[in-house]
Amino acid sequence: MVSPFTLPPSGFGPGSQPDPDGELQYLPMPSGMRIYEPHIPTADDPAALAEALALLAELAAAADMVAQGAAPADFDLSPLSAAARRIVADAMGQGEVSMKLRGTPAIMVQESVFAGVWMLLGAGIDRVEVAPVPAIAISRAHLPHRPATGRQTPWRAGLANAPAIITELEDKSASQRPGDLAHVVNLSLLPHSPEDLDWLAEALGEGAVTILSRGYGNCRITATALPRVWKVQFFNSMDTLILDTFEVTEMPEVALAAPEDLADSAIRIRDVIEAIR
Repeated sequence: MVSPFTLPPSGFGPGSQPDPDGELQYLPMPSGMRIYEPHIPTADDPAALAEALALLAELAAAADMVAQGAAPADFDLSPLSAAARRIVADAMGQGEVSMKLRGTPAIMVQESVFAGVWMLLGAGIDRVEVAPVPAIAISRAHLPHRPATGRQTPWRAGLANAPAIITELEDKSASQRPGDLAHVVNLSLLPHSPEDLDWLAEALGEGAVTILSRGYGNCRITATALPRVWKVQFFNSMDTLILDTFEVTEMPEVALAAPEDLADSAIRIRDVIEAIR
């Protein structure tokens, strides 16, 4: 019998290593991180430019105030001339966070490149709001597009942890108050079945607000029809789900502009104004 110690070790020898003359194959690295890039709009109409600059100066002042705790500020863009409106849109650009709000009217929300400065568009709506998050995104969030059925949802085969999860979410939904820390149920760390996910989606219903935050990867946030309960999912830059959670809070923090963000936006808007002049 040949002793195994006399046999050549596996993983060595011809064919076991990459060809030194060949091209190495690496896994794709994450990419596509969004960063602030200032954009300086141009205009040939001095009157339109002055009109746009005046509004930008008001936005900068509002960002300073909101950063210090003042109430959100709202600006109606409909009185602007068409040329001035184009300059403002050009200066604003598109930031990381966008929202779709169901209801009447339906509203599209796009954060500008200045964090905390939001553009809202809908039938009869063309305005900018300076705030951590647009107020209407909170007030409309849990209006039921598909009602929540909660623990009354018919049971089905394959359920594991879903009944316990819905009990926890309903309890926290009822007790959550403004200013409370978010309560998070991390599905990525909790055993669950595909049937659990389907049952929870039915039990929680669907609210009126969907949010996409694009940074180093994506975060997709969906309001459920249960008050203060959000589905929050984080994806890497290759769109692979890496964190799946429910958050019980007024608005998930990832969608909010922090006071520091608003203060930075005030500075950046003034930098754009100075560069245009």
